[in-house]
Order: sequence, then structure tokens, then C-alpha cells
Amino acid sequence: MKDLALKYGCNPNQKPARIFVNDGRELPVQVINGKAGYINFMDALNGWQLVRDLKRATGLPAAASFKHVSPAGAAVGLPITETLKKIYFVDDMDDLSPLASAYARARGADRMSSFGDFIALSDECDVSTASIIKREVSDGVIAPGYSKEALEILKLKKKGNYTVIQIDPDYQPQALEHKDVFGITFEQGRNDLQIDESLLTNLVTRNRNLPDEAKRDLIISLITLKYTQSNSVCYAKDGQAIGVGAGQQSRVHCVRLAGGKADNWLLRQHPKVLNLPFADGIRRPDRDNAIDVYIGPEYEDVLREGEWQRIFKTRPEVFTEAEKREWLDQQTGVSLGSDAFFPFSDNIERAKKSGVSYIAEPGGSVRDDAVIKCCDRYGMAMAFTGIRLFHH
Repeated sequence: MKDLALKYGCNPNQKPARIFVNDGRELPVQVINGKAGYINFMDALNGWQLVRDLKRATGLPAAASFKHVSPAGAAVGLPITETLKKIYFVDDMDDLSPLASAYARARGADRMSSFGDFIALSDECDVSTASIIKREVSDGVIAPGYSKEALEILKLKKKGNYTVIQIDPDYQPQALEHKDVFGITFEQGRNDLQIDESLLTNLVTRNRNLPDEAKRDLIISLITLKYTQSNSVCYAKDGQAIGVGAGQQSRVHCVRLAGGKADNWLLRQHPKVLNLPFADGIRRPDRDNAIDVYIGPEYEDVLREGEWQRIFKTRPEVFTEAEKREWLDQQTGVSLGSDAFFPFSDNIERAKKSGVSYIAEPGGSVRDDAVIKCCDRYGMAMAFTGIRLFHH
């Protein structure tokens, strides 16, 4: 098949819409269930590149959760602790495969943003992974293959209309890529930059210690940024992105946005959150929203309004700002990647509040010295990668 008609473009009024390969080759993708839309394919193809790069860089199965052409989460298939299983709502599942662990992590990083996601998997989708996908609200999935049993599980979603895309893992696009804007065609070389540990050797801070886990997490953050709408930064820890800030005009706003998401990931592991007395039968999305409200500053207002009675069996204690700050202040070992240089040290000050210990950024700002000095004040290790990762 050389082209595929789509329902419409980004919006219903944008017709006709289709995908095809400019050089006349067969499409490397096939829709084996459901019907994919324009944005579905944008998410799927960006997500596939991300997980393919993560697999190549780490040797581990990888998964990504995409929304509106940026990842809400990305992860590799490392074992999951009991605490993480609980906050990812997979503590009732035994024997998670490495690929399933990767998706549970990718989905769990920012569950509110991942609502209705498009999933990308680096390896053949197995039953373990399909079983997690089955219970989440999702628009579709792309993978290089599906086991027979996994495909049958996925076909049951959305009354049989769940979008399942298979991609040829050996497909290589042309070196030049094109994009039309207002009837004008842009041409550029495809960003085939390989991201690996060689980018982390130029350590510019007094602290030059980068543990293997930090190198892995920085690589995950940089690969995630390669497929995130710019400006963007990514916080990572324990083999996964924990906060992605995408598409902001100011870099410090990216750091604040992603830092807030990383804080939520950390706060969800607090005993008060882990032990929330949810009402029987509450749906997973409602649980996600309730946790986000409970962690947020407006929860005391919700308590006064009596909304807790619909969500919880008993009225939970207020999670005070002092308790949250104390919990966050204990966190260390978080890695932070940036798709361009930090122009001011306020970015580092904000990163410190979310437990950042390791940073990778291109360098090249006229204020590099001030940024390095701020890192030194907090004992952070920072590498200048020398490469920018803008994506549009």
C-alpha cells in the first residue's frame, strides 16, 4: 500500500487527508485494527522513533505515552518497586514483562496528561503489556508486532475500534525530510543524531561524578527531548521520564512545568497518598484526578465543599505544604536534560527544588559561568553535550 486515507487532518474541517512516502515506496505501516487519524499518526511515528532510539541506546525494551505530538512519559523496561506498582495501579498484576514494566512506567509518569494517549512500543506487544493497555483510556498503539493473544486483547478495546498500528522495524526514511507551511515547502536533513554516553564526557562542574544510573537517565531525558516540541526539558529518574515540559517560549517555564510534574510523581509516593481511602468502584481516571487535587494546594477548599464524600470512604487528612516540602527536600538523584542551553541560573534554582543532582545541556550561553557556579553551589554534576535538540 502506497498511501492511506485518513478521516481528516488535525481538525474535522481539514480534508482531504492522507499519508504516503514521497519516494513512492510502500508505506512501512499498516493499520491492523481500528482507524487512525492524522494526529494519531503524528504521535505514533514520533513515539516509534523515540522508543527505537531508547532501545538502541540502552538495550532494554522501551515504551512511550504520547499526547499531541509530545511525550507525556517514556521509560525502559526495568523492574518496578512495590511502591511504583501501587502508584501506577499495576500492583494487582503478577509477572510484568520488561515491556509491560516500560509502559507502566511511561504511563505512570504523568497519568493526567497520558489520559487518551497514543502508545509506542519498541518490541512485539505481549499479553502482559496488552493487559495494562486494556485497562487504560488510550487512543491507540504502534509496535513492530503483536502476539496473537495480545492482539485479541487489544481488539476488545473501544468496542472493537481501538487503533492498532504495526510498523516495519527495518524501515529507514530518506536523509532529507519535508514539511509544508502555508503552501511553502521546508527541507532539512533528518535529525539522525545518535544519543549515547559520548555526549556526557564534557563535565564542566567541580563535581564530575556521573554514576551509571545517572548516565542512563540523562540519555533517556535527551532522547525524550529529541521528540518533544520545543522549548523542552525532561526530568528523569530510575529509568524513566518523570516530568516533561514541552512547547514553552521561556526555558524557565519549561523547567517549572516539568518540575511540577516531577514533584507530583515524587509526592504520589508519600505514605499519605499511598494510603488514601478511595471509595469502592471509583474509576481509574477519577482516582488520578483525585490524587492530583489531593496533592495540590486547593485540596482544603475541596474538603470544605464536601466533594471528598464522593471519592473517599473517609475524610483524608490534609497534606500540608510543609509536609510536601519536607518530602521533596529528601529527594536526590534526579537527572535533568534540556534541548538548549540554560540562559540563567534561575533554571538551576528551580531544578534543585525537585531533587536534581545531574544535568545535561548543550552549553554555549554567554552566562554559562553563572549557571556552572549555581550548580557548584548545590554540588550538582553538569555535562555540556554540545548538541541542541529542537523539535518542531
